[in-house]
Amino acid sequence: MSRRQSLHGQWSSRLAFVLAATGAAVGLGNIWKFPYMTGANGGGAFVLIYLACVLAIGLPVFMAEAMLGRRGRRNPINAMRLLSEEESGGTWWQLVGWMGVLAGILILSYYSVIAGWTFSYTIDTVRGVFVGADSATVTDHFSALMASPGQLVLWHTIFIALTVYVVGRGVEQGLEKAVKYLMPALFVLLLALVAYSMTTGYFMEGLRYMFKPDFSQVTGQTVLDAMGQAFFSLSLGMGAIMAYGAYLPDDASIAETSFTVVLADTSVALLAGVAIFPIVLLNGLNPGAGPGLVFQTLPLAFGHMPGGVVFGTLFFILLIFAAWSSSIGLIEPAVARLVENHNLTRPRAAALIGVVVWVLGLLTVLSFNELSHVTFLAGSIFDNLDFLTSNILLPLGGLLIAVFAGWVMCKSSTVDELEMGIGFRYGIWRFLTRFVAPLALVVIFLNATGMLGLLRSTNA
Repeated sequence: MSRRQSLHGQWSSRLAFVLAATGAAVGLGNIWKFPYMTGANGGGAFVLIYLACVLAIGLPVFMAEAMLGRRGRRNPINAMRLLSEEESGGTWWQLVGWMGVLAGILILSYYSVIAGWTFSYTIDTVRGVFVGADSATVTDHFSALMASPGQLVLWHTIFIALTVYVVGRGVEQGLEKAVKYLMPALFVLLLALVAYSMTTGYFMEGLRYMFKPDFSQVTGQTVLDAMGQAFFSLSLGMGAIMAYGAYLPDDASIAETSFTVVLADTSVALLAGVAIFPIVLLNGLNPGAGPGLVFQTLPLAFGHMPGGVVFGTLFFILLIFAAWSSSIGLIEPAVARLVENHNLTRPRAAALIGVVVWVLGLLTVLSFNELSHVTFLAGSIFDNLDFLTSNILLPLGGLLIAVFAGWVMCKSSTVDELEMGIGFRYGIWRFLTRFVAPLALVVIFLNATGMLGLLRSTNA
């Protein structure tokens, strides 16, 4: 058992960790990305493959990251340094922590800008802006928002301020209190939207679309997309789960809490699809509309359905809650690092990181308008930040976490921390962590960076 104590306190209960970790995992990716990826990949077959990948890749890596956090009881950088010393690994393993902290800061810098759109759309929906609007009007509205750096900076600033406020209050008074209300509210809002979808007359058609598999539409890319979504939807590799694991009580089962978080995160994604697809099908829209599904397709649908103002407003409030809970997890590793290594108070550390994130976020804001002409490598400034974090830092971080937990840590250390004994359950976790997850993450990395396509063309 770990005898270290976190300098930041700990969660008051197992439930608190479940809510916090679920909050870190659940975000725009579950409610925004999962539905349109399901639509783009043909529905039910993609969902089945996604669920298999969650169990084979997501769950074991989640357990590994939470285990490393609790074992080290420090921020991700210090935790990896301490554990590598204990397990006779090289000191370079602390780079895994640095990658996570850097990824969290960079992701939050553009994530907060996108999350800010949800504030704008919530107000616009309440005002009835989309009522009776046609496709061109909705598209023009989105374009006008992107072209206004003033509006984008305003919402970006508000979102960062909310995040800094929560994290600055500490583990129990800030993080735990926030997720205690945010996560139940998120599920209530999501269930309310599902209930509304049941009244559309297209509910069963939506269910068939989501859960009736058509394997004739499955390609190699479908499997790759499902693998990537299973990994990214759990917010692995960015230090958030490791940081939260550091505050996990010793008597809480990592296996049980991890399974509960993964189940809750996956349920949100599935419920989002169940809520969204009947609305999309009712309006004769394309379920595979891509990233524009939330900010262009759905506003059009809400504008033409009975009660659309009410349920459209609920939907965008839901997005705010999901984004807010995720942003808290993104910033926590960097804040914990400043508190532990530079003796800053949590409010000052949170404010300092918040300012850094806010300044970086201005690059994303301007990449949609004033600096839209600046393109290099992956595209705009925003495109490059997204590519660096999603396609390089996160898959590599997840891969190295799996390798460290499966190959560098001795068996007795993992048995001691996971407390599953050395029976069948532990054997399955160890096999998945040592072999299946690393192989899958290498494939995800090669696919995300385009190297897999290059290898295929070279072999051809």
